[in-house]
Amino acid sequence: MDKLRSMEIFVAVVDAGNFTAAASAFQLSPVMVGKHIAHLEATLGARLLTRTTRRQSLTEIGAQYVEQCRAILAQIAAAESGAEAMRSVPRGRLRITAPVSFGSEWLAPAISDYLRLHPEVGVDLSLNDRMVDLVEEGYDAAVRIGTLDDSGMIARPLFNYGMVICASPAYLKKHGTPRTPDDLARHECLDYMVGAVGVRWRLQSVRGKHTPPPSRFRTNSGQALRMAALKDFGIVMQAEVLLAQDIAAGRLKPVLCDYLPPARPMHLVYPRDRLATPKLTTFIDFIVERFGPAAALPLASSA
Repeated sequence: MDKLRSMEIFVAVVDAGNFTAAASAFQLSPVMVGKHIAHLEATLGARLLTRTTRRQSLTEIGAQYVEQCRAILAQIAAAESGAEAMRSVPRGRLRITAPVSFGSEWLAPAISDYLRLHPEVGVDLSLNDRMVDLVEEGYDAAVRIGTLDDSGMIARPLFNYGMVICASPAYLKKHGTPRTPDDLARHECLDYMVGAVGVRWRLQSVRGKHTPPPSRFRTNSGQALRMAALKDFGIVMQAEVLLAQDIAAGRLKPVLCDYLPPARPMHLVYPRDRLATPKLTTFIDFIVERFGPAAALPLASSA
């Protein structure tokens, strides 16, 4: 039997806690898994596992041996990754995570363009607004919005993530255009929610920060707020990456541009110790070129 294969199966048995789960992971029968363990025990001349009808446990030798197996398998994986890095053609699968609005409106179309250039690469894109642990959750890179902490990650700057306040031309024609934050008291203001709590607008005014009155429509989806604004219901404050195309097409009109909060920095980050494989380096270069600090969204002139 292949000793390395037997080591992989032994580690899987220990991690899964039983033969059946390990057999499923390797598409083998539990009997064949048992033969791999028996092969290792015969080679070592010692028992690795103690099994009863209800549970299994490592012997003292087994506990030491499984850690040695892990180290050997990790070295082999590193060697294979190093060999991949030496190949000139990008290939393999990337796992990327990004905030929902930027990821759905801009990053996903860009990834489609990247994949057309590199037919041997695949991308798994996970969109959510929580702070993802890249190393713990196995991601190759992430788009982060806001000031970065000292995480040891490599960070490549992208364009700043700004907000914009908009309403449809029909809404403004019917209800008037707000000129100062105080005017919002007479308007429908659409609020974003985190959990059950509304995230109130934080506007800049000559008297300091200003928040509009409570909203009748709140949701945890920026896309839903966008649709409400497009249906002429009220005024929305959302990321310009979400509303830029509607503004450019004239479906929404910016208002209160002098009172917007400062734009936040946005970065593409990835682990410092990640091997520079062609699939990762080409992806990073592509995204930085597409969305770097000099990039501009197709916003129409504000009014």
